[in-house]
Amino acid sequence: MEIENINWNYPTKMWFGLNRIKDIQKACNDLNMKNPLIVTDPGILQTDIINKINNSLNQSTDIFSNVKSNPTGQNVEDGVTQFNQNNHDGVIAVGGGSGMDTGKGIAFMSKQERPLWDFEDIGDWWTRANSDVIFPIIAVPTTAGTGSETGRASVFTNEVTKEKKIIFHPKMLPSIVILDPDLTIPLPPSLTAFTGMDALAHCLEAYSSVIFHPLSQGIALEGMKIIKDNLFAAYKDGNNIRARANMLASSSMGSIAFQKGLGAIHSLSHPIGAIYNTHHGLTNAVFMPYVLIRNKEAIENKIVDLSRYLNLSNPSFNSFLDWILDLRKLLSIPHTLKELIDDDSNFEKMSVMALNDPSTGSNPIKLNQDDFLKLYQHSFEGIL
Repeated sequence: MEIENINWNYPTKMWFGLNRIKDIQKACNDLNMKNPLIVTDPGILQTDIINKINNSLNQSTDIFSNVKSNPTGQNVEDGVTQFNQNNHDGVIAVGGGSGMDTGKGIAFMSKQERPLWDFEDIGDWWTRANSDVIFPIIAVPTTAGTGSETGRASVFTNEVTKEKKIIFHPKMLPSIVILDPDLTIPLPPSLTAFTGMDALAHCLEAYSSVIFHPLSQGIALEGMKIIKDNLFAAYKDGNNIRARANMLASSSMGSIAFQKGLGAIHSLSHPIGAIYNTHHGLTNAVFMPYVLIRNKEAIENKIVDLSRYLNLSNPSFNSFLDWILDLRKLLSIPHTLKELIDDDSNFEKMSVMALNDPSTGSNPIKLNQDDFLKLYQHSFEGIL
């Protein structure tokens, strides 16, 4: 099939289309980036993606790949060391959320004098940074889920406290994004499912958020329609380039949409990922129906409207919930948290962490620590 190449500019430059990775040198030229550092994860090194990038550059460049699936502050520090030792002048961040978040963190932190955790997304902490020494970033997503390419923040695990922290600065937004669906072809079905459910969680929580942001509301709505029409197709046939392209677009849309905020799905997932190193998208998918039911009193009318837009039969809250449950089964997503961690010993501690998570503030209803504890318990046992 033929896919039209097109450039978008919302909220940053986005070059979308098949084989757009061949434009990577033009992106470097536009940003005056002469010695970029490629930041990626070990899994990407097992594919031909980095070769495709280097073949499209005027000269091969250094690679930093010491990145965990849930990246840590230490990963950023190690990358900063390599960045500064080799006098790099920008970052090409390649991969899913781990590679792109770490690349953004390295470009941000390479010349800062304060520690990473001083720039947590709290109040105006981002103003502590020296904005004049943040290097440009080119983002090249190879999964369709995290949306980090259109975000102004990254998530890192503090290995000392075992907490995930959101680090924010406006200049962490990549300057150019290359959305090439061909680069997502190597993604196996399981990761196609997990990352796709992550994009759905972003759109759904943004759509449900109480914050007024009609632009993001519309993007979230259309993002979920695209996911409904394409996620299972991409999962069933990884070479379906149209489905891959649409999912890549919906992933960026999810991140744009959650300028409007997230909610308890993410609040619950972040402690699990920090302590047990689970896949973030998979964890979001497990929590999704439990949080939907908990929020029903505040979001039912919105979900009815959403179910109409998705063309579900008998539009209602229950029909949408059934669609979520059916989709999870089609994608082989576990129904219970027990199938991910088989350990309920940290629920008390994690309920405090979830309550304090930045995503909690924009959940449609106000939750307390006991609410989060019950959500952990119910999802562990499968009680809807």
